[in-house]
Amino acid sequence: MDKKLDIFRRELVDVQGIPLFWSIAEQWVQVESFEARPDDLLISTYPKSGTTWISEILDLIYNNGDAEKCKRDAIYKRVPFMELIIPGLSNGVELLKNMQSPRLVKTHLPVQLLPSSFWKNDCKMVYVARNAKDVAVSYYYFYQMAKMHPEPGTWEEFLEKFMAGQVGFGSWYDHVKGWWEKRKDYRILYLFYEDMKEDPKCEIQKLLKFLEKDMPEEIVNKILYHSSFGVMKENPTANYTTMTKEEMDHSVSPFMRKGISGDWKNQFTVAQYEKFEEDYVEKMKESTLKFRSEI
Repeated sequence: MDKKLDIFRRELVDVQGIPLFWSIAEQWVQVESFEARPDDLLISTYPKSGTTWISEILDLIYNNGDAEKCKRDAIYKRVPFMELIIPGLSNGVELLKNMQSPRLVKTHLPVQLLPSSFWKNDCKMVYVARNAKDVAVSYYYFYQMAKMHPEPGTWEEFLEKFMAGQVGFGSWYDHVKGWWEKRKDYRILYLFYEDMKEDPKCEIQKLLKFLEKDMPEEIVNKILYHSSFGVMKENPTANYTTMTKEEMDHSVSPFMRKGISGDWKNQFTVAQYEKFEEDYVEKMKESTLKFRSEI
């Protein structure tokens, strides 16, 4: 048991300048040499940006809205987290190797760290971006409950780390900008969490068009229902309650916390907001990317 505990709460380790879990850094060769298949669909996000939500939607699409089929296993088995390697607990690369095509593949890697086989195979990719302030708040609570992360410290301390890119998977700013630029040259559908909250049906239609799939209205409505926050929060194959308490402690903060836009207002002080905004403008000024902090 002690052996199991000492894998948690360790400091992040840089891989090409990006802070990652120590165990990913240790096994980086496995990740880097990952073999994508031409019919893989990559789901890429910065953490806490709607990854599980878009994964559930896409698994529902791949299974024609059959919610029972989508309960065949936990979401992290149905849509493996490619680079997540934790000794004795999980190995995304191995999970995917043993999966039949077509695969849904999850990653949080910034664009420059993505295994080159994805570009070589010209895989389709779906990227979801969420506004920075909501991500920072959600990430803070996630750090508290998901024990692979180092201790988050106070909200004030965590926010400083977030702004400096000293959190898991590095800088939010570089991540969203990097993938945004890449969409010009590859088959990347770039979606926004706020748009998905505002009009999920419209975003599902975009996904179907991108995947060149036709779906009758009643199936689209089924997918809408089964991928809604209320339904997913109660679904053990989507809400991560099947993880051990050592890995994720839902009593500290549930994995499915609020699923709303604009919750940052309940967390940021006025001073923090002003400092954050000033820094944000500076970091994002060269980009054409525009976010909504509330809807």
